[in-house]
Amino acid sequence: MMNMYTGSSKGVRVPEFGWRICLAHRFEEKRKPFNVSSISFCSLIDNFGLGVRYLNWWYRKTHVEKKVPFIDMLNSVPLRQIYGAPLGGIGGGTITRGWRGEFCRWQLNPGMYTYDNVTVDQFTVCLRKNGQTVYQQVLSVDKPHTLQGWNWGYCGRYAFYHALYPRAWTVYELPGQNVTLTCRQISPIIPHDYKDSSLPVSLFVWDVENQNDYDLEVAIMFTIQNGVGTKDDTQGGHWNEPFYVEKKGEKVSGVLLHHCISVNPYTFGISVKEKAGTTVSHLTAFNPSGMGHEVWRDLMQDGELDSPAGKSCPTEKGEKTAAAVAASCVVRARGQHCLEFCLAWDMPKIYFGSREKEHLRRYTRYFGSSGDAASELCHYALTHYKEWEQKIDNWQRPILENRNLPDWYKSALFNELYFIADGGTIWIEVPSNTDITGGKRPEDGGLPALPDVLREYGRFAYLEGQEYRMYNTYDVHYYASFALNMLWPYLELSLQYDIAASAVKEDKTQILYLKSGKMGNVKTKDVVPHDVGDPDDEPWERPNAYLIHDTADWKDLNPKFVLLVYRDYYSTKNDVYLRDMWPVCKAVMESEQRFDKNGDGLIENSGYGDQTYDGWIVTGPSAYSGGLWLASLCVMCKMAKILQDDFHYQKYFSILEKGKEAYNRILWNGKYYNYDSSGKYYSNSVMADQCCGQWLIRACDLGDGEFEVFPESHVRSALETIFSLNVMRFADGTMGAVNGMRPDGTVDNSSVQSNEVWIGVVYSLAATMIQEGLTEEGFKTAEGCYRTAWERLGMSFQTPEAYCEKKVYRSLAYMRPLSIWSMQYALDNYKGKPSASAGGSLQNISNQI
Repeated sequence: MMNMYTGSSKGVRVPEFGWRICLAHRFEEKRKPFNVSSISFCSLIDNFGLGVRYLNWWYRKTHVEKKVPFIDMLNSVPLRQIYGAPLGGIGGGTITRGWRGEFCRWQLNPGMYTYDNVTVDQFTVCLRKNGQTVYQQVLSVDKPHTLQGWNWGYCGRYAFYHALYPRAWTVYELPGQNVTLTCRQISPIIPHDYKDSSLPVSLFVWDVENQNDYDLEVAIMFTIQNGVGTKDDTQGGHWNEPFYVEKKGEKVSGVLLHHCISVNPYTFGISVKEKAGTTVSHLTAFNPSGMGHEVWRDLMQDGELDSPAGKSCPTEKGEKTAAAVAASCVVRARGQHCLEFCLAWDMPKIYFGSREKEHLRRYTRYFGSSGDAASELCHYALTHYKEWEQKIDNWQRPILENRNLPDWYKSALFNELYFIADGGTIWIEVPSNTDITGGKRPEDGGLPALPDVLREYGRFAYLEGQEYRMYNTYDVHYYASFALNMLWPYLELSLQYDIAASAVKEDKTQILYLKSGKMGNVKTKDVVPHDVGDPDDEPWERPNAYLIHDTADWKDLNPKFVLLVYRDYYSTKNDVYLRDMWPVCKAVMESEQRFDKNGDGLIENSGYGDQTYDGWIVTGPSAYSGGLWLASLCVMCKMAKILQDDFHYQKYFSILEKGKEAYNRILWNGKYYNYDSSGKYYSNSVMADQCCGQWLIRACDLGDGEFEVFPESHVRSALETIFSLNVMRFADGTMGAVNGMRPDGTVDNSSVQSNEVWIGVVYSLAATMIQEGLTEEGFKTAEGCYRTAWERLGMSFQTPEAYCEKKVYRSLAYMRPLSIWSMQYALDNYKGKPSASAGGSLQNISNQI
């Protein structure tokens, strides 16, 4: 992706590892989103009823209720191969800046995305020599139809972008000027930090290098529109004002842009840190829809802006406004200077789509909720970002300096973390009078009214995907949860309390489930919810926005909850958490036992997609659901032992012993576990995710001796078979593991999901391989997904749920790929099991992959 780069500069403090691309690069392969034309004729027939019911529901949702569908199958988000690292901390909204420099994806309203490139949101450089402007250029390769008084069309061959989330660098060589600019973008994503990580801010630190033998005056100007490119920008009533903050001798000045809408109003702040040798100036308001001469000529005249005093007039209906801030300095011959900018946004009080309840974002605990914090946020960020960078360096350095890890993995590990902030993420305060349980207390199998974790650390939610708009989708969070567990464990515990509280509740409201065409309860008692709700409704109050299937009948949700409860206890050793969760675990396991129809200790699937693979029919005992069930019985035994609950230990141990015998007798074929026991032609397909239960129990240091669930020889044989068939016989081993493969090495095309690659599943499969000593195979498996999505298909910072071998992808910007952190978890707890392949140890993989 750097083939077109003709510059020679490496920039200032640009790291060795990360995702790097020349601004002139173009991705050759263009893919289309999954749609009806992607479905086989047989699948169309099988899903005809679902299609008719969905169309009726979609029409009512969009035309009668005037709402956005939680999954809009008729208007999939197209692939735009432009995205860079998002701006902002966790839960305060995000703004994505593309790798070419455009501000192009916005999530200020919680969970709701818009995808507008706002033309005026740019950085511009001005060079002056001997009092005369010799060069002035917008640092954008675009040539838009507005602001034509500006000098657009920077040559992308002289610049490159480098992302290592939560930072990114853009290096610009200015042709013919002997000047190099390095813009370092910084967001406060800091592990184990629950204050600064919540802040809606981002820094742009510009290092200016003058390679000439004479001094130069250099100015950088930051322009931004009051708004995010939607029709709200022209509704009228928006206004801007300059500001200046000085604290403890540190001075920051800039412009506030007040976006005065009726629901979720906000303020942007753009600012510069004042210091010796740096002059700060501003333009309070200008028209971003015209030619732009006033601001362009203002900067060109003397390298500064006019800095008018006072507020701007509110905009009229149909009118837009923008503002600018500039920093200028003298850079000595062969010298260097640093200019520090900040963008902050303050939307302290939020409503979700139902507009029923007002919520306060997490950062209001520290900066107040009155809506006047943008200037303080700017000052705080500009005076603390160096501490943030030190913490980020300390966190990332051990991994980056580990020469035994492949380069691509270092990029993938940190850059996939973008979804923690840019997953429509919300992090809110919980009022002290909140009762999350609906009145069901521990003595009745419930929870404390407001657990201390929620009181202290707030409530956290992220979407299943930017296109699949459901918060904390649990069957997917199961995979993604390692990122929270390792980096912000209290947010993981908070999420778990919310899921537990929802699990013990019921909602008998009747709704139509689109696949079956049957009416059913919204929420069944003692069943883990599919999700905690749609941001266009009222999350937490109304869970289960998903209505394709009635997930009360799903086989994976309850076992996954039990497994994560123990995994989180194992890693945090939080005894209060374990004791709070124990009654809920017992309740959901009792509920799950109803799926063991014949009492052999093994649950059965119901002949449809009744688990996370909701488009892949599974019948009877199955490798995936059965394996999760047995793994959950294992951790129930372990938790009972810790809690000295001998009765339940004996109960679950007895069921486990029976279930293990049935599982191996029914599903083990000598090489791997069959997909299911239906007897249909696909029942002996090789499922890439068949060891999903083993993955979790091994991560908790279980699976041996008393707590052995799956024989080690079976696990290794199954993983080797998956690697041989699903990985190496699919696309020549270059695209990860396909979900389903026939024993003869052909792809299982029996469903719309069996022939897909699920990136998050592949990362968890790779972690499973690492845990079982197949380290080389694990990295080879995961590498295919990273290189396909990030380097070949241009899906940077929008990793999808799935792609097929050719033409199609599904659901951009998805939660599950956060499971790559389970690979790091496995490496951190690596026990040195011998690899089946010669030279497969961790010490050798960097040279072999």
